[in-house]
Order: sequence, then C-alpha cells, then structure tokens
Amino acid sequence: MNLNLEAQQFLFSTQKGVLSTHSAKFEGYPFGSVTPFVLNHQGMPGILISSLAQHTKNIIQNSNVSLLVFTNEDDLQASARLTLLAKAEQTDKDNVLMRARYLRYIPQAETYFDAHDFTFYTLYITQARYISGFGKMGWVEAVDMQIQTYPLMTEEPDILTHMNQDHIENLTAYCLHYHQVASASAEMIGIDSLGFDVRVWHTADQSDEPKTLRFAFEEAVTTAQEARVALVQMAKICRS
Repeated sequence: MNLNLEAQQFLFSTQKGVLSTHSAKFEGYPFGSVTPFVLNHQGMPGILISSLAQHTKNIIQNSNVSLLVFTNEDDLQASARLTLLAKAEQTDKDNVLMRARYLRYIPQAETYFDAHDFTFYTLYITQARYISGFGKMGWVEAVDMQIQTYPLMTEEPDILTHMNQDHIENLTAYCLHYHQVASASAEMIGIDSLGFDVRVWHTADQSDEPKTLRFAFEEAVTTAQEARVALVQMAKICRS
C-alpha cells in the first residue's frame, strides 16, 4: 500500500483527534483541544462544535486549522499518526445524509445537533503529514487525500439497511476473520469508497461498551453494485 492510500485508510480508522486553532485571545499562540470528528465521503473531517467553545471563536477569526490524529497505542512516537492542515468551513448541519452519517458514528451527539449554539464545520484538507512508523513518513498533497464523490454517498443508507437486516452473519464473520474479534452483535454503521465500519458488542443485548472496527476494500468501490461484489468476495474469503 502506498503512503497516500495508507494515510487515507488511517484517517478513516478513527473519529477523534486534537484540533489546533489560532488563539483569538492570545495572538500568536496555537490552541489545542480534543475534538471528535466523522469523515464525509470525500474523506474530509466534519466537526460539531459549540459557539461558546474557544476553538469555535478562534475558527471564526482564522479558519486555518490543524488536526492531529493518532492511535491509542501506549508508545505514541512508535505508532502511526497523521497531521492535517485544513481550512474550516461552516456546513449545513441539517443536511439529512451528513447528519445521519455523523450520528451513526457518534450517537451521543444527537442533542447537540438540535442545539442552536452548535455549528457544523467541514475541515477541507490542504496538506497532510503522515508518519506510519520509524523511517516511513512523508507529506501528502490535498488532492491525494480527497476522494471523488460517487453514487455511494447517496446509496449508503440502503446498503446499511440491507447488510444489517439480511447479512448479520457476514458482519460477524468479517469481524472474526479480519480482526479476530468474536462478536455477539454487529452493525454496519458506514461504508465509503475505501472500506466500511462495523460496530460490535460482545453481548447480544448490546449492554457492553461497543467497539468500531474498520475494514478496507482491496480496491476502491464507487457504486452499491461494486460494494456488493467486494462484500460478497470478503464473505467467501471468511468461509474458505
């Protein structure tokens, strides 16, 4: 896998990072804050932030931001991390597809969407620096981080409904084969050109803390039909 694609897949694998903005109160200083995010189908992070928050006030004054994404490994310096330079632009939080996708990944944010003091911003990546490990790193151009908008964006809800109603056994098989995770309950929460995400529980009644697993496609898909072919092939591999 080349560095650009690896950086894209790494970004899709998490929903939290450290957002750095230009301090409006203390000129010249960067201001860091922990921020959850969800990627849209172009691979751009979306954040839902309060107008009362310091980072929101900073963005209003200067929309140039940075987002640091890293894993939960103990040795941070030996683990992969990605720094995004981006332009934050206010986005319509009432967009049905975007809202539904965000809440599938971060369901606890539902009340924030309905609050008047919360605004949705999209971080349009202008440059990225990816470090996948010791001696393997590099800058990634904005064009190489962006995914073209395909029909999959509007087809996503139907794909999720189909998989979660008719192919639960495949979802649990994917988790066991590709991640060695035995799940009592599984739900596909998102699918994009590069892969899909499944939320899993160890108990059938979903009473335990869920975990989100990322699955990468061998080749990028652009439509529901291409996604179906890829998912069927993965299911066959699980059974082989």
